[in-house]
Amino acid sequence: MTRELSGQAVLVTGAGRGLGRSVAERLASLGVAVGVIDIDSGACRGTAEAIRRAGGTALAYEADVADRAAFADAASRFAAERGRIDAVVNNAMLLKYEPIERVTEAVLDRMLAIGIKGSVWGAQLLLEHMDAERGGALINMASPVAERGYPNTAVYSLVKGALVTLTRTLAAELGPRRVRVNAVAPGSVPTPGAVGLNDPAEYERRARTIPLRRLGREEDNAEAVAFLLSPAASFINGEILHVDGGIAAAG
Repeated sequence: MTRELSGQAVLVTGAGRGLGRSVAERLASLGVAVGVIDIDSGACRGTAEAIRRAGGTALAYEADVADRAAFADAASRFAAERGRIDAVVNNAMLLKYEPIERVTEAVLDRMLAIGIKGSVWGAQLLLEHMDAERGGALINMASPVAERGYPNTAVYSLVKGALVTLTRTLAAELGPRRVRVNAVAPGSVPTPGAVGLNDPAEYERRARTIPLRRLGREEDNAEAVAFLLSPAASFINGEILHVDGGIAAAG
């Protein structure tokens, strides 16, 4: 896969930690020039520096993807540096679980802004900076919660369900423009951001319910993203790739 991806320029949002960082590091290891976007400037720089220490190419851009002007500025600077943008991975998300009666307007607005608005802006910026002849690819980060009911995840599930719809709609709309749009739906992965929301016993319980009888790993998701961006997936468009050990299939 290294030869197939080498030389691409890919923006990854929310790449300061967790799944986003894993995606950025894996793509960079395959020869991709990665634009690391995160609202946390320290985490953003940390990912880019780690990639460069490992011999990869990465540029860090502190930006709030919910703010179109800030996101656009980061994308423009990356495109100016690399000549174009080949793909955008819309990974940024505010992760918060709570009973519906405790959801505040501020939290609702923030989660919708990052997860949905940020993904729409990502699609627009890809179209603005891609090479029209080469085309491009867009990866949204979905979740099995978009298809199954989980208590205390109403807003998170709402965002992920919207991203599934957005993925399929844009696949139909942008396919004629040589843009492939797919989503990855990772299952339960104990990332730094998620660990604080669940105790160890909950993760043990989840592992027992997954058909493969283990939790997901960050690298599982990163490999799926790399595959969908590669020429090996050149005829895959509008798909939701579940990387969840079979939990969505099991129902």
